[in-house]
Amino acid sequence: MRGLLQENVAEAAGAYLAWWNLAGVDCAVGETPVNWLRPAPTAAAIGESPVASQAPSRSLPQSLEAFLAWLAEAADQPERRWPGTPILPTGPTNAPLMIVTDMPDPADVGAGHLLADKAGQLFDAMLRAIGLGRADIHLASLFLSRPPGGMVEASDLMAAAARMRTHVMLAAPRRLLLLGDRTIRALLPENHRLPNFNHDDGTVPVFATFHPRLLLGQPAAKAECWRILQSLIEEMPQ
Repeated sequence: MRGLLQENVAEAAGAYLAWWNLAGVDCAVGETPVNWLRPAPTAAAIGESPVASQAPSRSLPQSLEAFLAWLAEAADQPERRWPGTPILPTGPTNAPLMIVTDMPDPADVGAGHLLADKAGQLFDAMLRAIGLGRADIHLASLFLSRPPGGMVEASDLMAAAARMRTHVMLAAPRRLLLLGDRTIRALLPENHRLPNFNHDDGTVPVFATFHPRLLLGQPAAKAECWRILQSLIEEMPQ
């Protein structure tokens, strides 16, 4: 009974943080006051296009092997400010599917790999439903480790989205699946329409669905998730 209560408290806390994240609260504490009623700045107001403002540095590595080493070793990665060992992307290049989530869950940190524990079991079932296993896919997260409280600064989110566009280019998957609202909002602009994701050197067909952690707490969302997976199956190369 005690373990069940702890799980319920953890789920409630996760849902609470997710609610605030959807409301636009990206960090726990800020150094300067924020006018939440101000209109959102336009590209013209800031003097540059959204694409240009999020463009990755030209000095980024140009092979997947070098890119992964850069993720693991570069001192200026946002994850260097957070505790925990980074969880690096896994899987082959030119995979039939690349899957991107937002960040490791607490269970992932303990296990040392993405999508562990109950969420991982559901994730593996989702893969089996589309005829794949973990060895077949390229799996990555926007952030390699988990910040305190699971909250990130807006600037860190933009930097992670920019390097992910380079990552997708170098991994060269045939399809891309985004998991979770934070991942979707970071990588797909509000005016973007599926089915293509723009990376640094072209596009790739993209699909988006709920994170398994949400499906565990909201089983009713599984029907919509299955509809999206069916669309993905139809588009998978034979």
